[in-house]
Parts: sequence; C-alpha cells; structure tokens
Amino acid sequence: MSRRLPPLNALRAFEAAARCGSFTRAAEELFVTQGAVSRHIATLEGWLKTPLFARGRQGIQLTPRGQVYFGTVRTALDQIEYGTRQLLASPDEQLLRIKLPPTFAIRWLVPRLARFHALHPGIDVQITTSHQRADFAHEDVDVSIYGGTTPPRASDGRLLFSATLLPVCAPGLLEREPRLVEPADLARHVMLCSMNTPDDWPVWLAAAHVTGLDGNAGLKFENAALAYQAAADQLGVMIALSAFVQDDLDSRRLVAPLALRVAADRGYYLAHRPQSPPPPRVSAFVAWIEQEAQAPTRVQ
Repeated sequence: MSRRLPPLNALRAFEAAARCGSFTRAAEELFVTQGAVSRHIATLEGWLKTPLFARGRQGIQLTPRGQVYFGTVRTALDQIEYGTRQLLASPDEQLLRIKLPPTFAIRWLVPRLARFHALHPGIDVQITTSHQRADFAHEDVDVSIYGGTTPPRASDGRLLFSATLLPVCAPGLLEREPRLVEPADLARHVMLCSMNTPDDWPVWLAAAHVTGLDGNAGLKFENAALAYQAAADQLGVMIALSAFVQDDLDSRRLVAPLALRVAADRGYYLAHRPQSPPPPRVSAFVAWIEQEAQAPTRVQ
C-alpha cells in the first residue's frame, strides 16, 4: 500500500517556522524567501485541510492542531537527521580505542564495561593492554589509562584514583594453620605480589611496623592479575589495591584479614588524544569512567 505523505519541503518549512516563530527567520535558516516559506505552509495546510498557524498583526502562532503536528514533525525530522549522521559517519567515529595496564583491564574496567555499553550501545570498544602510557602522536589510541607516581600536568591527564594497599587472601586460608591475626603472622605465610609493583609489600610492612620480613621473598608474578588469582586459589596472601578487589570482597571470594590500609605513593591516571573538542565517543567514556572511579569503595 502506498504511503500518503505531505511534501517534504513543506514539512521542513513548517518545522522551521514553528520552531523559529517566524516565516522570515525560517526563510533565513532555509536560504529561501519569506514568500517561499509562506507558500510551502499554505500548500501543507491545503494538503492537511486544516490551518496550522493563526496569522495576525503580531506575527504567527501555532493553532492547537498545529502544535500537536509540530511535535510529530520535529521528532520525525530529528530521527531522519540522526539516521543520516549515523549512515555518513566514518566507522572510526564509533570505535573507541583504549590502552591500559592488563590488571586494570581485568580487575576493574572489564567488569564495568557492560554498564558503559548499556548507556552507549553505539560505541564499539577496542582494548589494548600495556604498562606503557600511550604515545598519541604515534599510536592509534583514543584513551590511555596508566599507573604512575608522578601526577601529570593538567593538559596531560587526570587522576582516576590513588592506590590503597591491603593484604587479601581466600577465606579458606584462614581456616587452617598457621593463623593470620596480626601483621607479624605474615612471616609464616606465602606472600604474593606483582613484579611490576615490588614496593607494595615493603610499604605496607613499614606502615605496619613489621621488621625482619622481606616483602619480596614470596611468590612473584609477571602481573598482578596472576597474583590475585593465586590468592583466590589459596596459594598465599596478596598485597592488593582496594579498587581491584572490591567485588571479590563483596562476594567473599577474597577477605581482608588485617585491618591496616595504607595509601601508596601512586595512582592510575587517564589521558586522551588532544582534540578540542574531543569526539563524542571520547567525551562519553571520560565522563562515564570518572563517575565510576568516584563511586565509594567499601573495604570489608
């Protein structure tokens, strides 16, 4: 069955006039004469067999039926414009490329990505893992997340969150000897850590006033994600970042047997390719991840 649609040019003239409240301003926007706008609207009113505007000395005003029709036409034209932009958009405009450390990706970002995708289903995310910060001048990357001890310049990035250290282990480890009640008891347990953060155990042990214990004498792993898995498998006690174990603490997959939490002299930072303004996909991700990073952490 054929569709009965009014002339498109008449619809465009009507939408512009209704939005601008003036035939003259609508004509300027559409690059036609005021007379052309008036004729298009008269054509549309004749086609619909109903007046859309009340014309008077003070200008034009939508009739009640015209007001309702304006809402319908404006929504339809907005959808056409959006669909056209999507069709003409380069595929890269919807591809967000992120470079970040592997443990940050596994322990923090990936478990949250479903929430980002639910908010922005049109953005495709491509993840590359590396401990090195992205070089935007030579890498095809939009966003870089990286760990460091030196706060970046404001133009280079911003802090997502600082590192808070705490020992964690599997609940089953606490059900057998040797006991783990106070920091000195760590001497009788296997201590797990990442080779990328060799200072974490020494920093925590110093804050706990534990002497004579080598914080790097236990099992060392290439990255922290492996050490977290080893802790979950009851191989020993891992020195963890609170942000990376919150979900495990909530689910009791891991527990924090010792009360002391220590702020480390490092954190994770966010930077993106210098563009003004940033592409919508980048702005959307930056706003989302900053909100996620500011969510309160509940350490148990």
